[in-house]
Amino acid sequence: MAYFGKRYHPPGTPPGTLTTEPTGTAARGSLQLSHYGKDGAVRRTLTRLAEWQPYLRQDGISWLHLQGAVDADSMRELGDLLQLHSLALEDVLNVGQRAKLEEFDDYLFVIVNLPIASPQGLLIEQISLFLGANFVVSICRGEHDPFEPVRQRLHNGGARMREHQADYLLYTLLDLVVDLCYPVLESFDDRIELLESEVLAHPRRETLQAIHLAKRELQVLRRILWPQREVLHALSRDEFQRVGERTQIYFRDCSDHIVQILEFVETYRDITASLLDVYLSSVSNRLNETMRSLTLLATVFMPLTFIVGLYGMNFDRTSPFNMPELGWRYGYLAIWGVMLVTAVLMIVFFRRRKWM
Repeated sequence: MAYFGKRYHPPGTPPGTLTTEPTGTAARGSLQLSHYGKDGAVRRTLTRLAEWQPYLRQDGISWLHLQGAVDADSMRELGDLLQLHSLALEDVLNVGQRAKLEEFDDYLFVIVNLPIASPQGLLIEQISLFLGANFVVSICRGEHDPFEPVRQRLHNGGARMREHQADYLLYTLLDLVVDLCYPVLESFDDRIELLESEVLAHPRRETLQAIHLAKRELQVLRRILWPQREVLHALSRDEFQRVGERTQIYFRDCSDHIVQILEFVETYRDITASLLDVYLSSVSNRLNETMRSLTLLATVFMPLTFIVGLYGMNFDRTSPFNMPELGWRYGYLAIWGVMLVTAVLMIVFFRRRKWM
């Protein structure tokens, strides 16, 4: 299963080359603009990036969100508008990047990954963010906008957000990405609880496959969250030109949250590893029980087989060493009685020894 959908340039491609995926991305994504200040906020849906330029000259903070397919021409236009480095734009287009934080002369560039629990399994969406003096640009290639709750909060009574600078908006977006990890953890908690019940009650091959899938997805989740922990730690401790000391305390709180999430992920990984051991033990115990039952059954029939084989031999009845009961009128019934009594006595003996 592909979690990231990583894109690579052909070997030898010059750094900073901007290319669009060859298929499936002809339609452009949506452009959502939120421009706000202490007095209020304005929300617009743009059709072209050029429509954003007048807002950048105004007082206040401008937040532009690009959702959906993003092509190379849009990235070039955005880079020319904000003077963004081509390597940063290349990382936006080539999704599947490791979480990172880079400081340029006039802006910060941040990449984080958003885990999503879907019916198809764990999905990872890359979130790219640019923080400038009076703007924030967020880019998500997925189908659903993860930042709509922030937009609603900003335009419906978000006076506290409008009092801060652009670095607080960056914190708000990153905090939402971290908080969206909790529903993913809840889905893992439900899956692990169900797997525990199946392993103890009716372990099957499908159960083993589900355990391996959960273990692999937790490994992927851990792999994307560890770098994001480093990014948030840097934003909360290091000195950046675009992050004020007033906002660092909020980043420290966000960093604490992702540490807590990583602790849950480690706990779930340990549980899934123990579930694998429990599954193997359960299957082994069931095999032992089956072999035990078959062994007892074979043991019960061993003396019966001996008796039947003994009396199944052909002897000359005129010989003085012949079995006298072969000519007895009730010999057949007597042998049946001996075999039944033998079987019952052996079963009673096994039960008293608690072997059955």
